[in-house]
Amino acid sequence: MEFFVNTKRKQELANITNRVEEAVRKSSVENGICVVYVPHATAGIIVNENYDPSVCEDIVDAMEKLIPIRAGYRHDAIDSNAHAHIKASIIGPGKTIPIENGKLKLGTWQGIALAEFDGPRERTVIVKVIKG
Repeated sequence: MEFFVNTKRKQELANITNRVEEAVRKSSVENGICVVYVPHATAGIIVNENYDPSVCEDIVDAMEKLIPIRAGYRHDAIDSNAHAHIKASIIGPGKTIPIENGKLKLGTWQGIALAEFDGPRERTVIVKVIKG
């Protein structure tokens, strides 16, 4: 299954938990794994707390402090988004989440987010549910 996310800001974490849960429901897989992947070099997938939105803001802010948008990167001579490539490389393009009894085995406060580092733009999210 694929779906699209339209991000609104240059850098943000967009909650996609409900859409991934929908893909798991539609699959009818009771036990297995769910792979969530973005085919983009400047975005990634995060599993972390999503109950308190300030956690997502803190993650974006911390990444910006570590890897600022403007820092004289060589790639910026091409399209000014080297910071986004570095951040996406650290976060990673995908996550694997167990499925038990037809549900994602996330922790109490955990959710799944698309990490946007070069927005706003439309992003593709690929979800594969594998029986196991």
